[in-house]
Amino acid sequence: MKTLQNNNTVLTIGTFDGVHIGHQKIINRLVDVAKSRNLEPTLLTFFPHPRMVLQKDANIKLINTINEKEQLLKRFGITNLVVKKFTKEFSRLTAEQFVKDILVNQLKSKYVIIGYDHHFGRNRNANIDDLKQFGEQFNFEVEEISMQDINDVAISSTKIRHALLEGDIKTVNTYLGYHFMLTGNIVKGKGIGRTINYPTANLLVEEDYKLIPKKGVYVVQAKIDDTLEFGMMNIGTNPTVNGVNQSIEIHFFNLNKSLYNKNLSVELLHRLRDEQKFENLDQLKSQLDLDKTKAEEFLKTYAK
Repeated sequence: MKTLQNNNTVLTIGTFDGVHIGHQKIINRLVDVAKSRNLEPTLLTFFPHPRMVLQKDANIKLINTINEKEQLLKRFGITNLVVKKFTKEFSRLTAEQFVKDILVNQLKSKYVIIGYDHHFGRNRNANIDDLKQFGEQFNFEVEEISMQDINDVAISSTKIRHALLEGDIKTVNTYLGYHFMLTGNIVKGKGIGRTINYPTANLLVEEDYKLIPKKGVYVVQAKIDDTLEFGMMNIGTNPTVNGVNQSIEIHFFNLNKSLYNKNLSVELLHRLRDEQKFENLDQLKSQLDLDKTKAEEFLKTYAK
């Protein structure tokens, strides 16, 4: 976790998974306060997710990786994402230790924007009223986020995760206010797509906590060497060739160069269909021809 050297900060605390339209309301407020008071807009989050540590819940899947979250927050004006490693030892800090050591000494907080229902400290036994008292003691102001705004944030995150598992990318992108992305390195695949004139780039998402959407075929875009490229992506096991492990394969329509070892963020625009098993590669190619036609029809009406 970095310690800020110079500027005093306006701070908010939370997981902010998705950095969606509910979160963006809070972020916009943070940025406004930062400008009006000449403070540095800062977001404190924790990783691994506390439930992974305290409840050994390895099944938690998140909308963003840490790197994706950092890029999104920069887009919305947050210059500092501070990631505190969450451990059992850290969870035992008293509320006063947490405020004094982290909020005051390390992050130089002068203004804290936090939810009405926020709890912190050992056993989460301190609340926003305690934080306001600490604010008087350590000279920082506390602004309370309303119940309505908190509920908007909670509902949106839950709905986004559910919609991803259903493959409902339209709803996902509406709640996010941007396109859901998958980020990873391009690795070598089996090369089967090339034999039917649909070469693919195989995307390896290394973070096992990243939520992968429902299997199927999607219309996607990616910025490659400063050019926006469009294509279609399959998430699945390639049942036509008796695949077992899930893979993420992208065919870019107008790209004819190797992408091996390149790091890509692929944005999902539209879902075309479920993954299917075909009798042979000729049938698969025929379906891919249809998919490409439908994808191109979608892209004609898509506002880039």
